[in-house]
Amino acid sequence: MPKNEMAVNAQLLIRAGFVHKEMAGVYSFLPLGLRVLRKIEQIVREEMDKIGQEMLMPGLAPKKTWEDTGRIKTVDVLFKAVGANEASRKKNDAEYILNCTQEDVITPIAKQFFTSYKDFPFALYHIQVKYRNEPRVKSGLLRGREFRMKDLYSFHTSEESLLDYYEAIAKPAYVKTFERLGLGDSTVIALASGGDFTEKYSHEFQTMCETGEDTLFYDEKNNIYYNREVAPVKAPKVTYKDNEMFPREDVEGKGIIGVDELALYLKIPVEKTTKTLLFETDGGGVIAAAVRGGYDIDEGKLKKIVKCKSLLLAGEETVRKVTGAEVGYAGLLNLSDNVKIYMDESMKGRLNFEMGGNKTNFHSVNVNFGRDFDEPDQFYDFKVAKEGDLNPETNEPYKTFTTSEVGNIFPLNTKFSDAIGYTYTDENGKQKPVFMGSYGIGTTRVLGVLVEKYHDEKGMIWPKQVAPFDAHLIDLRLQTVDGRKKAEEFYNQLQKQRVEVLWDDREDVSAGQKFADADLIGIPVRLVISEKTGDKVEWKERGKKETRSLSVEEMVRKLR
Repeated sequence: MPKNEMAVNAQLLIRAGFVHKEMAGVYSFLPLGLRVLRKIEQIVREEMDKIGQEMLMPGLAPKKTWEDTGRIKTVDVLFKAVGANEASRKKNDAEYILNCTQEDVITPIAKQFFTSYKDFPFALYHIQVKYRNEPRVKSGLLRGREFRMKDLYSFHTSEESLLDYYEAIAKPAYVKTFERLGLGDSTVIALASGGDFTEKYSHEFQTMCETGEDTLFYDEKNNIYYNREVAPVKAPKVTYKDNEMFPREDVEGKGIIGVDELALYLKIPVEKTTKTLLFETDGGGVIAAAVRGGYDIDEGKLKKIVKCKSLLLAGEETVRKVTGAEVGYAGLLNLSDNVKIYMDESMKGRLNFEMGGNKTNFHSVNVNFGRDFDEPDQFYDFKVAKEGDLNPETNEPYKTFTTSEVGNIFPLNTKFSDAIGYTYTDENGKQKPVFMGSYGIGTTRVLGVLVEKYHDEKGMIWPKQVAPFDAHLIDLRLQTVDGRKKAEEFYNQLQKQRVEVLWDDREDVSAGQKFADADLIGIPVRLVISEKTGDKVEWKERGKKETRSLSVEEMVRKLR
């Protein structure tokens, strides 16, 4: 196996000569890999042509494009490009953005060409290379810093028109696309965060995959899949031996990192610790959010609860001002009156728990509602969901699935059109806002997911619709001049019949090695010709043990 590759898709694709790794998260597609990628993208293209028009946007954009939408400071995976050396910078010292998505580019184009209500609705898409400064790229093609993606954008005169297109056109087109790619049976639609674009959910197309990076929570009662970032969850109740309040104490504990280390130091269960974070909102206020130890805070959920567009962890100066302590010792006790407190529902019903003492180097233990501070009128759900959490509606644990995202659709509403002043003229001559939707499919990621889904201990097993070839031909008569001539005649015959065939014409490799390589490459059908088969062909399907002897006519008919 290739060194330093943890993902099965990367291991097999590199071994079989489909891709070459240039650096972490960046791969060259070799002839076999490019054939598969082109077939994937052709299927995507055929389905997208039914709902939009293809164009091609650049990978490079001027900084102003991203400055106009205000996203140059908020998108945390953005790359910039500058001249790599002094000689280059003398010619042109400008900085450019390497596009990680294309909303910022397509909206000004649409603004220039589509301005009347008569032009709407319309949709444009392209398939292009994207660049993202991902922090972790250990999943092969499932997560890259350079990758290919199809993104389509729809434009509408109303939110109603956008949602009609979204539900009645885009969703079915995506379902059909993944069916044709061979992922339909294992791909589900999951609710996900709408981000800053909408209060509504967005939708992800998630493929069940043991090595995936996502976790879905399945609501059996309502047949709904949730991404963990938006799953409404209830923390399982924890019971302790305590049945009465103990005196509160401040315990010194300097430089302790994380609730696990803190619980060990205080000799209490992790569930008795409390994680309290202070945030500054875009409105200039400060909030405190507290969750039971063992959970993390989901900022997306919290933003919707607070009703703000952005949250930033409070800086050292702010923390000192509102708590009187250095960073790392924040709690809910004796906070400044202007700090609004939010408590996750995992805090409910606790007795003798810990939290930061709002005093440098100290933690408060045996904290209790009613005595040390008031229990809130309302608890919220802003924790990151984890396995074992309960469905609030049924009070039963969710079923969870490991998945890999292969596509997503977003109602963008007017975020980008508002940013650049894109309006249309209605039938009464008035200017109205333009509504937008975004629809993505990671084509190189789909390739990686297909490998993760369809492989065995011998190699890959490609679905026939995306396989690099229809058949893998192995002729064992190449050692003689007459044998090679017959092999070439047979190969040419298949070519004339429009059968895509990969011919292993190596003369100095054993039959066993050729068979092993055929299994590794994973083409759907292996064809073997030898003196033993005579005027027939040995037919074997990848992933099956049995072989069959077919006439050339039967073999061609089955392949076609």
